[in-house]
Amino acid sequence: MKELLRSTDPTVLAFASALLEGEDIDCFQMDVNMSILEGGIGIFPRRLMVRDEDYSQAKRAMVDNEIPLGNET
Repeated sequence: MKELLRSTDPTVLAFASALLEGEDIDCFQMDVNMSILEGGIGIFPRRLMVRDEDYSQAKRAMVDNEIPLGNET
């Protein structure tokens, strides 16, 4: 799996997941349970992962919909 998106905003993650679902691209959110450690204040970003072979299509969907990826250096 490859990291597509990193964000602390749950609405961005939900929107991105819905877009990917509409494109028939499977995705998986990582670090969801970090809220237990942080006390629910949202300081640790969550990562949205996709399969390696779906990465290019998924990234194009994010860019086309102006969703910031948050993992680019």
